[in-house]
Amino acid sequence: MAGPITLSAFLAPQNLRSKLIKILGGKIKDSKQFSPKRRKEIYKEFLKLRKNPTSLKLRGTRKINFKVSHISNKIIDKKGISYATGLGIKRCLKKLQHTLQNSKGTFDTFNIKLDGLLKAPKEFKNQKTIIGGDSKDIFIACASIVAKVRRDRLMCRLGGKFPLYMFPIHKGYGTKLHYSLLLKHGLSEIHRKSFCKKLSQT
Repeated sequence: MAGPITLSAFLAPQNLRSKLIKILGGKIKDSKQFSPKRRKEIYKEFLKLRKNPTSLKLRGTRKINFKVSHISNKIIDKKGISYATGLGIKRCLKKLQHTLQNSKGTFDTFNIKLDGLLKAPKEFKNQKTIIGGDSKDIFIACASIVAKVRRDRLMCRLGGKFPLYMFPIHKGYGTKLHYSLLLKHGLSEIHRKSFCKKLSQT
């Protein structure tokens, strides 16, 4: 109900699959099935892999990389959640594409996997959508964790700017606490008006 929608693109070589599953505790799971503390621990492991893949005896392979895009509540209200989601996907993939080009790589040899009903722009080839992908595919699961950690971190920072709404507790989701605070204080500038129509009419 508040804050941006956050998307992540997670790039990793296929031979890192078993290592990533191990980092997640041996099972592919949706990011929401982990505690906030555990998500942060996993995210730190991703940062280590991105920084120093050779420490894991991965010489000669592409190291992992990931990019994040936050699409604001204003764009969500103006263009809709579907547009905002598509824009976030495009921005994440463009960021990765730019990184690959700087290292003389290309997206042409990669399989792009997307969760749910998501689709990437047609310019990106070899894409596949997987329903419930964040609990079926390790790379989608990793992207889900990165997005959740980064969005939670952002909402905690916004909590300092908008202390009346206690964003560090509920992260902008529609909890009972959030509803009660909205009824008391009204909408802030980072609330999604299109998601709070019923509330604004009370």
